[in-house]
Amino acid sequence: MKKWISVWAALTVLVCTLAGCGGEKNQRISIVTTIFPEYDWVTQILGEKADRAEVTMLLDNGVDLHSYQPTATDMVRISACDLFICVGGESDAWTADALANPKNEGRKVLNLLDALGEDAREEEHKEGMQAEEEEQEEETEYDEHVWLSLRNAAKLCSRIADTLGEIDSENKEIYTKNAHAYIEKLEALDARYQKAVGDAAVKTLVFADRFPFRYLTDDYGLDYYAAFAGCSAESEASFETVVFLAGKLDGLGLKAILQIESADGRIAKTVKETTKTKNQTVLTLNSMQSVTSRDVKNGVTYLSVMENNLEILKRALR
Repeated sequence: MKKWISVWAALTVLVCTLAGCGGEKNQRISIVTTIFPEYDWVTQILGEKADRAEVTMLLDNGVDLHSYQPTATDMVRISACDLFICVGGESDAWTADALANPKNEGRKVLNLLDALGEDAREEEHKEGMQAEEEEQEEETEYDEHVWLSLRNAAKLCSRIADTLGEIDSENKEIYTKNAHAYIEKLEALDARYQKAVGDAAVKTLVFADRFPFRYLTDDYGLDYYAAFAGCSAESEASFETVVFLAGKLDGLGLKAILQIESADGRIAKTVKETTKTKNQTVLTLNSMQSVTSRDVKNGVTYLSVMENNLEILKRALR
């Protein structure tokens, strides 16, 4: 876009000071990721070769994918890096500018939605879900929250390992080995999710919030109702939406109302007060859209979040 022309002119000199500008054999690989799951997957796959790479997580201060605005330095890092990993989709439309005219001609780009191919899902508008204001018919929009499926994570980690092996062929076998070991952990947790859902009497979730868990519910055959779609910008639920969700809770005899980690709880409280019994528990599933660099330093990992989500899901399905 035009607004970036002056940025490129002013910051060109920074390009060669950032990791990954060259192509020397012993130079550290520069990897730029947009979100936490990508960052953690890369870290797990690098393993003992972590010192071979400088890994950057752009969304590191709690701003989620849907409202992120890149800085000039972010744009330069992307242009100069060896590997850029993004989700793709509507929220990553800004990356088109960052990917134009790369300063590192050998840079590789891994777009998660593209990598999933036919496994990517179109965004779904379920019964009772509040439509966004000024919603218009446009080209197909895909659900961007691909990382919330352990099965997707396994496929994407395999692709990351392959791509790292192409960039750093000397350590390809190590990346492949580390990916296989990590994928085994993902598959083991996937089996625990499958068993928990299989053992549960309840098979429906009600979200008084945005719903980014489409891929997870598809994996295990769960049904759901929600106030808004996963990428919705809406934050205030209409009277009709509240009544609909309360009716589902009453009609299905559900004991839990769900929300995501960034919720202030107001919609869930209103839905609860609209039910007949008013005795539901409000539970929070973590969509990993607000993980910060401080959380990472404190030991938060993709697997730790998904393990905690499993415990929350068990409570919701009682």
